[in-house]
Amino acid sequence: MRSDVVRLFQTLPHPCGYFGDRSAQNIVIDPSAPQLPQIYDLAVQRGYRRAGGHVYHPQCGACHACVACRVPVADFRPDRSQRRCLARNADLEVQITTARYTDERFTLYRRYLQARHPGGGMDDARPEDFARFLYTAWSPTRFIEFRAGGRLLAVAVTDFCAAGLSAVYTFFDPDQAARGLGTFAILSQLRLARESGLPHVYLGFWIDRHPKMHYKLRYRPFEVLREGAWTEFGAA
Repeated sequence: MRSDVVRLFQTLPHPCGYFGDRSAQNIVIDPSAPQLPQIYDLAVQRGYRRAGGHVYHPQCGACHACVACRVPVADFRPDRSQRRCLARNADLEVQITTARYTDERFTLYRRYLQARHPGGGMDDARPEDFARFLYTAWSPTRFIEFRAGGRLLAVAVTDFCAAGLSAVYTFFDPDQAARGLGTFAILSQLRLARESGLPHVYLGFWIDRHPKMHYKLRYRPFEVLREGAWTEFGAA
């Protein structure tokens, strides 16, 4: 008989990726659970995140800095800077493709990591790391490709859930920084969600006053998950 019970595991403490003086722990849904593909959509709505085949949520004892966040698609309006980004990248071809390994994608992924995370271990990625981190057999993942004249400039790894699009990871050509490809990827995901009738784009976790997370506040309205309820950031 198939059980309706899904086990949760807590990881051992490990170095925090955002605060050098802190350790982190995660709650992970049993990656071998046969129900995982069915409950993933609900997990996203409850603030969980996917990395490879693991669906997790930070559970760090006294630290509660990581807060799940999302953007309501129907109410989003790009600001002036975002409109300039859209115009700057109007020449790009945007295509939703199958999530799989190709040499072209891996070469771009490796170049991005070498430029953004030098010396941290991620910059020495191998082909098996590409698949292990970005997608898995059961996940509703698509790669949104951005090309100029046929040349691959960026890939937005995106899970297409009933609750909305979950922006898993984006990597892009580090020599094309002037284009603002990270911003354009999020704007494209918001557009695709609207066209697909999906209510939200989930942007992972947000940390108040952390410089690496501040950019997420630019997508307004911006909702955060606190004490089990989604509320608009800044609302009384």
